[in-house]
Amino acid sequence: MYIRDILEEIELHAPLPLQESFDNAGIYTGDVNLKATGALLCLDVTEAVIDEAIEKECNLIVAHHPLVFKPLKSLTGKTYIERCMIKACKNNIVIYAAHTNLDNASYGVNYHLGKLIGLHNMNILNPHQNSLVKLVTFVPAAFAEVVREVLFQAGAGHIGKYDLCSFNMEGDGTFRANKGCQPFCGEIGKTHYEKEVRIETILPSFIKDAVISALRLVHPYEEPVFDIYPLNNNWTTVGSGIIGEMSASENVKHFLQRIKRIFHSSCVKYSAFTNDIRKVAICGGSGAFLIPKAIALKADAFITGEARYNDFYDVENKILLTVIGHHESEVCTKDIFYQIISKKFPTFALHFSSVDLNPVKYL
Repeated sequence: MYIRDILEEIELHAPLPLQESFDNAGIYTGDVNLKATGALLCLDVTEAVIDEAIEKECNLIVAHHPLVFKPLKSLTGKTYIERCMIKACKNNIVIYAAHTNLDNASYGVNYHLGKLIGLHNMNILNPHQNSLVKLVTFVPAAFAEVVREVLFQAGAGHIGKYDLCSFNMEGDGTFRANKGCQPFCGEIGKTHYEKEVRIETILPSFIKDAVISALRLVHPYEEPVFDIYPLNNNWTTVGSGIIGEMSASENVKHFLQRIKRIFHSSCVKYSAFTNDIRKVAICGGSGAFLIPKAIALKADAFITGEARYNDFYDVENKILLTVIGHHESEVCTKDIFYQIISKKFPTFALHFSSVDLNPVKYL
């Protein structure tokens, strides 16, 4: 098994195009075509983490937080980032991060956080917009089933929790093959009428090229006809944050104590709030930008890793703002990586980093 096989499995669950524009998820060092000897899972990459990977004979480090956000103009070892890059290169270690792509993915970080606190009926808090397109193609009736199946296998046809979604309508197609053509049906120079099926299906825009390539491979026509339409629909299974309901209401004190215990937080900061808690929104890491969305959807509480001082004023008793710490809200990402990789490669050597410590200290 090669390192690229492991990374392909991660990206199957958290495709890189789902990352935010400011992000830099992906590969930083190393040759993904090497055979994988083991993977070290962590939240942040530090020199101590790389030393641990060397000690455990792991040539792959999978992290949640990117090691590099800004372009490097030199590698002299003057910062811990440069020292990590140098040490990883010297020891043939691949460093890889899945950051906001893992946050935004279906069943990603925030869904996992929701499960930890017992939420039900979970939905994306802030779904992606303008990320879907509609594919329309016209196929001879006898080939419609084959084409549909190939489109679905390439990733088309997902709407919410449903798959294999399409609309089909029969009609008459016309064309005339001119000199130099090699028509599947009809004759050169004569107008031909063919019973066709119009197939419509939906897909993420970032897989458009792969889906069209799959269509071309199986479509019987020399010149397959297809249209791509941009959609303004929300992509309801992909986006930032999660919102759901607890099985029963809790008073504020009990809720905060339980959240503190679940996330092993040394300090939980919260705003004034008097109502009981039932509907909860969550965004791991720096999720304060979603507070207005959580209020608009009538959540009783919003949990995140970081918030500004004024955010605690701005909520004005409309919601219980609960800040548990950035590290505490995302340390579960190691478990997500483990679940993804071990399900596909159950015998592969996976290790949780024991030196992946919170850089924020509490007195």
